[in-house]
Amino acid sequence: MTGTTTTAPMTPAPPRAAVLDDAHLGDIRGALGTIRMDDTAPRKGLSAKLRTLLAIIGPGLIVMVGDNDAGAFGTYTQAGQNYGTSLLWTLLLLIPVLYVNQEMVLRLGAVTGVGHARLILERFGSFWGAFSVIDLFLLNALTIVTEFIGITLAVGYLGLPKIPSVLLAAAIVVVAASTGSFRRFERTAILLCAGSLLLVPVYFIVHPSTGQMAHDFVVPGMPVHARLSDVMLLIIAIVGTTVAPWQLFFQQSYVIDKRITPRFMRYEKADLWLGIVIVVIGAAAMMGFTAAAFTGHGEFGNFTDAGDVATGVEKYAGRTAGVLFAIALLDASIIGASAVSLSTAYAIGDVMGLKHSLHRGVKSAKGFYAVFAGVILAAAVIVIIPGSPLGLLTEGVQTLAGVLLPSASVFLLLLCNDKAVLGPWVNGRAMNVFTSLVVAVLVTLSIILTAAVLFPGITSTEILDIMAVCGVAGILAFGYAETRRRRKGWAAQARRIDRAGKDTWRMPPLEQLPKPVISTGRKAGLTALRTYLLAAMTLVIVRIVQLALGH
Repeated sequence: MTGTTTTAPMTPAPPRAAVLDDAHLGDIRGALGTIRMDDTAPRKGLSAKLRTLLAIIGPGLIVMVGDNDAGAFGTYTQAGQNYGTSLLWTLLLLIPVLYVNQEMVLRLGAVTGVGHARLILERFGSFWGAFSVIDLFLLNALTIVTEFIGITLAVGYLGLPKIPSVLLAAAIVVVAASTGSFRRFERTAILLCAGSLLLVPVYFIVHPSTGQMAHDFVVPGMPVHARLSDVMLLIIAIVGTTVAPWQLFFQQSYVIDKRITPRFMRYEKADLWLGIVIVVIGAAAMMGFTAAAFTGHGEFGNFTDAGDVATGVEKYAGRTAGVLFAIALLDASIIGASAVSLSTAYAIGDVMGLKHSLHRGVKSAKGFYAVFAGVILAAAVIVIIPGSPLGLLTEGVQTLAGVLLPSASVFLLLLCNDKAVLGPWVNGRAMNVFTSLVVAVLVTLSIILTAAVLFPGITSTEILDIMAVCGVAGILAFGYAETRRRRKGWAAQARRIDRAGKDTWRMPPLEQLPKPVISTGRKAGLTALRTYLLAAMTLVIVRIVQLALGH
């Protein structure tokens, strides 16, 4: 008699993750706590939720505080020194823009496990993938130069030697990220974030009018007796320094590297809000105390750079205020250089298939750390070379950031509506409407900035004409899209997004994704965007070369 053999039912294997570096899988080891990979228990009670939040804190905080870098110090203090607190309201308007942009990349990172540049490459083709990495690399390289310019301004005020200080700062940035310990880097970064709060005591030492600041924060207004063209360009600079392309690439990759999954989305959103609050407090403080310090004095309306701001603050508010401001500038420049260079290394590692994780040591991620250290050291060397056109490089950063930001926002919006990528996490209608308006505004500001660089004598009337033309074009484009949608019956087919099971939903591996279907309208839009970007970047580069040659 032959017996039968029974076997235990096999447990189905969990679906493969899409992450490209296996170091991105495992326990969350944050600066302020650990969450084990197999810890799926619900968080009940305030204590458990607080411990979870402390472990998650990092990505949103670092990307936002890193945004208040050397360039931001220059822009915000220029606004305060030249126009008082009359432009504070721009910060209030930027809060929802900051949140929506960074919340979308947070979703992309937690749900997909794949970096921003790689998703663009996979879903939009080799041209846009290469373009996203090349323009990010160039823009970030210039941005890091401005961070080291900030370091030279800070150490110059503090009386420290320039060359040793710059090289020491570069070494600190490289070493902090190259230990092979994600937790060690994040603790260093959060400590630097705390350093940004040094702006708060400067605010109280100078003591601007709180009532006036509160009024100007919530009531939009324009500086009296100021040229509209000058004010508009400064507003564009505020937008460009507050909403920068590198932020999108950095936070998405950093969320992945920290191993954050969709189930911790609420905690990461809280982390993002914490970063936004700190960055707005810092920006408002700089506008406020520079306005109070310089109003009624000869320096008002004659901004030069953040180093002279420190000298002026000391002159009218005392040595302590000047030193605190200079230390905050030094701190901001270091954290900005760290975050911007990491966004470059993450993007190149993602696209080129290199190991790219702070959990890895230098030996197991040589390419990743070579890119990271290379851009840092190159920027440091450029700054200490006598005769380097630092002012021209700073102008180039602001201009290129303004030109490239709309394209980054367009692809962010498209990716967040790609059901194969985000599944139940795709954007809802309200998010799409708001983001489309943001993109339209960014495109308009980008065109104004490009025109201002090419034609420095641009008048207020011409700027208003550009805004009017862009507004009419936007209305026509919206009308065409709505008409076409109704004619095709797409509006009637729209249905509510099924959000069931979203806390555990992850994007499948890239090779399993269906090929994206790009409509005729979208192809036309991307072609127009490509044409504008190539034309604008070419004209801007020509203009910068002319300035460098003295024409």
